[in-house]
Amino acid sequence: MFKKAYIPFILFLSLLLSCTDGFEDLNTDPNRPKEINPGVMLSQLQYRIVNTTIDEALDFTHELMQVDAPRTSTDGGGMHRYVITPGNAVWSNFYLYLTDIEDMYQIADELQENNYKAIALIYKSWSYSILTDLYGDVPYSQANQAINGNFKPTFDKQEAIYPQILQDLETANTLLDDTKALTYGGDMVYKSNTLSGGKNPGIANWKRFCNSLRLRLLLRVSAKEGTVNAKEQITAILANPVQFPVFTVNSQEAIFRYPGTYPFYNPYYNARQVDWRDGTYYTKFFMDFMNQVEDPRRAVWATQVMSGSELAYTGIESGYPTSTEYTVGSHSSYSDGLKTLPQLGVMMTLAEVEFIKAELALKGYSTGATTQQHYERGIAASMNQWGATMPANFIGRQGIAFDASASQEKQLEQVMLQKYYAYLFVDYQSWFEKRRTGYPILPRGTGIPAENLFPERVPYPTYLQSMNPEALAGAVASMGGDDSNIKVWWNQ
Repeated sequence: MFKKAYIPFILFLSLLLSCTDGFEDLNTDPNRPKEINPGVMLSQLQYRIVNTTIDEALDFTHELMQVDAPRTSTDGGGMHRYVITPGNAVWSNFYLYLTDIEDMYQIADELQENNYKAIALIYKSWSYSILTDLYGDVPYSQANQAINGNFKPTFDKQEAIYPQILQDLETANTLLDDTKALTYGGDMVYKSNTLSGGKNPGIANWKRFCNSLRLRLLLRVSAKEGTVNAKEQITAILANPVQFPVFTVNSQEAIFRYPGTYPFYNPYYNARQVDWRDGTYYTKFFMDFMNQVEDPRRAVWATQVMSGSELAYTGIESGYPTSTEYTVGSHSSYSDGLKTLPQLGVMMTLAEVEFIKAELALKGYSTGATTQQHYERGIAASMNQWGATMPANFIGRQGIAFDASASQEKQLEQVMLQKYYAYLFVDYQSWFEKRRTGYPILPRGTGIPAENLFPERVPYPTYLQSMNPEALAGAVASMGGDDSNIKVWWNQ
């Protein structure tokens, strides 16, 4: 995207220079890069893509997964009533980012910059995993080829996309070289622009993110063992942490930490109160359990309101009847502190890795610890990530204490509930995992029409019906329909 954006400027400048002597000396912008390189592209990509993912978490996932609900909705719609509309914006945004990612990879390849190539592959894998888990079959092998005249790419089947994503992550792991700095800088996630003592700790963290993401995706498709050798790959990652490192401490997490300087502000920095919290409240499902266990993350995430004579954290029903309306300021909503919180740009965390390992240990994989140990580490990691102080007795509290004597299914349910809380502001992951495991078990609101089922995917953007109708029709026929009840390949 950036490479193409500069072409009109360069042509315009050339025309002026042909007839205006001395123009260049007088009108050179010292802040404009003279040439496009991977570093110029990387920082802008990192900022824009994470803004989109946390926006989708707030606007889509949180409502669907009963983190929050609108204060009022009288039209009978809304995600909290399982009414899912086509995802036009996220489709357009992600394919735009993927164009930038492809450009970055190609430029890095020409410059023989393997670390940039690897970072591009990680972003590509992360982006396509979100797209295909949202929609199912999506353009992949022919995507981003408009420059070659292909404006109507075919849709690849999800079962063909996943092996390619996993292969790209394997390749990225091999390409990453922690003895080299990023020649052109630009990394705002891990600051891997310079060496320290002959090593690049930022590149080492990119490798950890790469393999942590592989674990996430391998677990997601582990039920499709005949198509993807998930068990073999998971075992290899767990058995060789030197070759395949994953997150082990919070400082390694994949989080875009907003610097709070122009132009890289937290996207909610200037949000008005009426937009930020007056129209949305946390739900009873989300808040009541946190109240039961006195979860310290409440103070980071939520506002308090007067309940009787005391301040309290309170939630509302989700999926309520259209006749219900909650008054402004009557329940807890998003804390104003989140609007400037540097670590809000979450991509993947240590807590998630620990909960992945907890599930893997439960299924018999050798993870180096028990399910309970990973579960407890996951809770502690989430607390630390959000800057909350965990009470010394928290792990032993009723509702939190792990029941290792329970059935495997009950243990999984307990792990997934805490994973759900750890997923706050993480794109669509809690919804994807709910679809995969069935957890957490969400109460069904009385205002949800009987015919509305919990959604399994997002319908394709409506504009594809005119822009790419043949390929769209093929994808819809292949998947068996285009509504939110169609299950994607890994969940069939």
